[in-house]
Amino acid sequence: MIMQTRPIEDEIKTSYLEYAMSVIVSRAIPDVKDGLKPVQRRILYSMSELGVNYDKPYKKSARIVGETMGKYHPHGDLSIYDALARMAQNFSMRYPLVDGQGNFGSIDGDSPAAMRYTEARLARITSEMIQDIDKKTVPFRQNFDGSLEEPEYFPTKVPQLLINGTSGIAVGMATNMLPNNLGEICDAISHKVDTPEATTDDLLKFVKGPDFPGGGIVFYTKELLDSYQTGRGKALCHGEVSLDEPKHLVIHSLPYGVNKSTFIESIANLAKNEVLKGVTDVRDESDRNGMRIVVKVRDEDMKALVLNQLYENSALETSIGIINLVLVDNEPKIVGLNQLIEIFISHRLEMILRRSKFDLNKNLERQEILIGLAKALDSIDKVVARIKASKDVAEARSSLITAFEMTEKQANAILEMRLQRLTALEINKIKQELEEVNKNIKHLSRIINEEGERRKILKEEVADLKGRFGDKRRTKITYKQLKERATEDLIPNEQDMVILSEGGLLKRVSIEEYKAQKRGGKGIITSTRKEDSVKSVLDCESHDTIYYFTNSGRVIKGKVYELEKKNRKSVGTSAQAILPLMEGEKVQQILKAPENKKSFLILVTRNGFVKRTPAEELFDMRTSGLRIINLEDEDEVVAVEHRDKPGKLVVVSSAGKAAVFLAKEVRMTGRTSRGVKSMRLKKNEYVVSAFAVDDDEFIFNVSRNGIGKRTMVSHYPVHHRGSSGIFLSKWNDRTGDLVSALPVKENDDILLVSKMEKTIRIRVSEVRQLSRVTAGVKLIDLDDDDYVISATRIEGDENGK
Repeated sequence: MIMQTRPIEDEIKTSYLEYAMSVIVSRAIPDVKDGLKPVQRRILYSMSELGVNYDKPYKKSARIVGETMGKYHPHGDLSIYDALARMAQNFSMRYPLVDGQGNFGSIDGDSPAAMRYTEARLARITSEMIQDIDKKTVPFRQNFDGSLEEPEYFPTKVPQLLINGTSGIAVGMATNMLPNNLGEICDAISHKVDTPEATTDDLLKFVKGPDFPGGGIVFYTKELLDSYQTGRGKALCHGEVSLDEPKHLVIHSLPYGVNKSTFIESIANLAKNEVLKGVTDVRDESDRNGMRIVVKVRDEDMKALVLNQLYENSALETSIGIINLVLVDNEPKIVGLNQLIEIFISHRLEMILRRSKFDLNKNLERQEILIGLAKALDSIDKVVARIKASKDVAEARSSLITAFEMTEKQANAILEMRLQRLTALEINKIKQELEEVNKNIKHLSRIINEEGERRKILKEEVADLKGRFGDKRRTKITYKQLKERATEDLIPNEQDMVILSEGGLLKRVSIEEYKAQKRGGKGIITSTRKEDSVKSVLDCESHDTIYYFTNSGRVIKGKVYELEKKNRKSVGTSAQAILPLMEGEKVQQILKAPENKKSFLILVTRNGFVKRTPAEELFDMRTSGLRIINLEDEDEVVAVEHRDKPGKLVVVSSAGKAAVFLAKEVRMTGRTSRGVKSMRLKKNEYVVSAFAVDDDEFIFNVSRNGIGKRTMVSHYPVHHRGSSGIFLSKWNDRTGDLVSALPVKENDDILLVSKMEKTIRIRVSEVRQLSRVTAGVKLIDLDDDDYVISATRIEGDENGK
């Protein structure tokens, strides 16, 4: 053995290049002529050799895999079976090449059953790919051990690469070609045959765009056009979604290559992580009639928003990279639609030529025999006499050749002829066959000599292919431009009320549901829950940003439209189900986003602490929450106010007292501070509410028995921070205890809610203005066993609306 020494870098370079070329040519990249990778071609050829054609019984997949592996493809049986299974999957291939029987996998990503269970045979369309292979149309090469021969490519009538596409990863390169509609491709080929100078733009009048097995929607973009022009580009795909069913999005198709079960799982995770707002359930209702994925949303108005979020965050919108990399004469090249069709036409014209030459030779051979038989039949008695006079076959052959000017083949045919051919009927058949053969020779000679004839045949083949295998387009092409999405543009910006209940329920209601009534009216039935009451009402628009302040001192940001829209009689949704709240945490106040960056927040706690914090602390905060105050143990936030300028601050205690002091006495501090004491509390006394007021406002008191009044702020003396406070009103058996004290303006409304779930909306201007020491007037007509449980301010505009 001779040892050679060479630098390792040279050896690696050479060996790796050989390996790379082997992967490119022999494994991952399809041949442009038949559009097949070697493993696919070997499987189909093995099936053809086994005789498992479309009109024959199925054979076990294991038998086919074994035949392929033993004769042509000495690789793992699982890799061969995977390739076989993929060619049988109608969700992977637009026009499957294998007719499978059994479980060959699913769009959910389920693996095929073991090869010993499944059966297969060639699909009908595949017979058009292999037809004429026995007519010396394609070159053959030796198999891996030199014992057999296999075709280098198929003579295919089917533009397999164009209608089924392909994908593969080689070394340093990859291919990803998309499927197209057979009928459209056939029309484009026919046009190119008639008009060889046709451009890609001309062909695109016939080829509308990719046509995927599972349907879907493709956007006709510049990148898609580039893929047809140059062989490189992108396809932007959407799944088909219908919004016809109330509170449901129904997905009927997914982009090409998207796994259904993985997609459904991703939706569930997105909803769980609150990336998808308003999704309450996801169900897979797919059956043999087609795909049906149902996404249930909280509110009808949120369907467009959820669909938009699905496009942005899930595989419902997918961009597929396109690289039309194929082997052209065993060299990897990127080609466009025009080149692919040109190569296919050239290939088919060559196949027609070779087939015609083969058929011509067969007909010429038959013509030679038939001419000899005709000569013999014209002088049959002399022929028989010469044969009888010969001592052996060789002498008889020689005698016939000499006497009747025959060729050796003709003489052999006469010697092998049966006596039954001497009947008049058989003699006539031979003459008719000779006439037919002469016609065939003339026709085949014309095909061989005239390219126009070959092109005519190619057009007939393509038309026949379209007629037998063409079908309707499954993928919709949209020429709409995909605009950059603004989420809020998809949602109507309506006047809403956001209602927070004492029990932590949230709901969004159209402001039109609550019409202002006269003082003393019976009220409108609303609904929170038994033993629950309205805590806060926010008059806002659907697009407004809303801040949720919690009792634990955190603030969470959201959008009004993210809340489910309900009618006034509906029970709200638990804040725990909507917001990322911690255990034991509840929403204490809801506020709209501050417009003035120089404004501030006032927070008051149950133990009497108060702090002032710049509103800009809320800007650019995370949606998951931000701590806005540090609390002592056993303390919690009871009130949050937003103000543009310092005014008076009113802190109300459980004893019905109020401490009124100037807000500027509370210095501005950051998020991490606890604040300072607001009022002096007695044992077992605690703060129940707090609010900021201006001199032009009123303090509105409401008692348990529906008695209320409004009093000018100026009627309440101002003390320094830390006082014990003064009584808000004259409390007695007629009034009952204090339920709520809140700041109002002349054009505001008050929403009262009773234990029996009655509500009434009252204009502040219709309630008599009284002094601090009076009890008030009747606001709502209550039944004997009913009483007021909450009062909420609804801000009016400058026109009093």
